[in-house]
Amino acid sequence: MEQRLLEKMKNGKGFIAALDQSGGSTPKALKVYGIEESEYSNEEEMYDLVHEMRTRIITSPEFNSGSILGAILFKQTMERTIEGKYTADYLLSKDILPFLKIDLGMSEVEDDVQLMKPISGLAELLEEAVGYHVFGTKMRSLIKAANRVGIEKVVKQQFELARQIIASGLVPIIEPEVDINAPDKEEAEKILKEETYKELAALNESDRVVFKLTIPTVVNFYEDLMHEKHTLRVVALSGGYTQKDACEKLAENKGLIASFSRAFAEGTSVHQTDEEFNETLRKSIKLIYDASIA
Repeated sequence: MEQRLLEKMKNGKGFIAALDQSGGSTPKALKVYGIEESEYSNEEEMYDLVHEMRTRIITSPEFNSGSILGAILFKQTMERTIEGKYTADYLLSKDILPFLKIDLGMSEVEDDVQLMKPISGLAELLEEAVGYHVFGTKMRSLIKAANRVGIEKVVKQQFELARQIIASGLVPIIEPEVDINAPDKEEAEKILKEETYKELAALNESDRVVFKLTIPTVVNFYEDLMHEKHTLRVVALSGGYTQKDACEKLAENKGLIASFSRAFAEGTSVHQTDEEFNETLRKSIKLIYDASIA
């Protein structure tokens, strides 16, 4: 891994744009953008439309390395091109780090958590990602209550995969999301951090990871994790908060930067002119950037 890129991820100013909706979440993302399900008749047309949407975002002059550190893609976006370049190469040409979503969704709730489904062909996918010049990966689990048995399973699964990802030459984003509506969210976050430290202690000296976490109930709760020797960065998901609420909560937490998805693209529409679209994006990026560097 190029040292300059690792340094950028660790110390760069800005945030990560999550552009990785896939599978069942794609129709919802398109609908928010103003495209109804009746406007496409099959999966291929749906993915063509979502790639057009992401291309519009990524090629916008507002989407630049002055504010954007990285972008999370899903497999089909990685394999497609933007202005004649594969998407990861296009992002790197803008000095933006490309990440790939590798999970295939989550299993049913058990022990108050949702583990990731088995990722078939993971070794081949990681090799493909390296070939497309991806910097890192992202994988999501969900914690719905402060159940230590379930949380331990989530953390162990995340780190088991993280070690495979590191061995392939990529940087893993570990995302054990805590549901913002969990009745005992604060306690769940305490258990999550305890279990995370156990797994960090077992990593090799040179291993580096990024954490993508729910904005904590207790302000600055993850500040110590940011300074742990294996941690490149701690980023926050929006988790269902509105853009305004997510940014207000984020700004309270020193050193925590955004990795927003729905909250990032909020307000953009296929029906906007390029001028209107870029202005909407500019306002969103400024709001999220300011909260990330607060």
